[in-house]
Amino acid sequence: MSLAALTALFVTAFGAATLLPLQSEAVLVGLLLQGEHPVSLLLAVATAGNVLGAIVNWWLGRYIEHWRERRWFPVSGSTLDRAQVRYHRYGRWSLLLSWAPIIGDPLTLVAGVMKEPFWSFLLLVILAKAGRYLALAAAVLGLGWW
Repeated sequence: MSLAALTALFVTAFGAATLLPLQSEAVLVGLLLQGEHPVSLLLAVATAGNVLGAIVNWWLGRYIEHWRERRWFPVSGSTLDRAQVRYHRYGRWSLLLSWAPIIGDPLTLVAGVMKEPFWSFLLLVILAKAGRYLALAAAVLGLGWW
């Protein structure tokens, strides 16, 4: 088992969850096809890295709001308050799309801006990101790998 391969998977998955243009799926598929690591370990490492990257986005979104009363902030405080109420009513489930290319990473940032509570954010993001990696592994290796 190669620590370097697992580290590369973690770092790539972490970076891919931020706004960096990285492809953790390609690294995961390569490692799955090599067959040198347990599938469950690869899925855990990829999921952990990707979820931690999403947490960074959530935190940045929460931090950005500290400037909401500045003149240059693009949204007024009252507009942001109304958006947060609507988000909590309907939008939190959008985090189940946090696995999706292009829209997923910004959704995790928006969740921070919208003051999504950390524990509900974490649960939804873990479900989405682990589900994506699990589906990818099943597609690559077939369903008989467990």
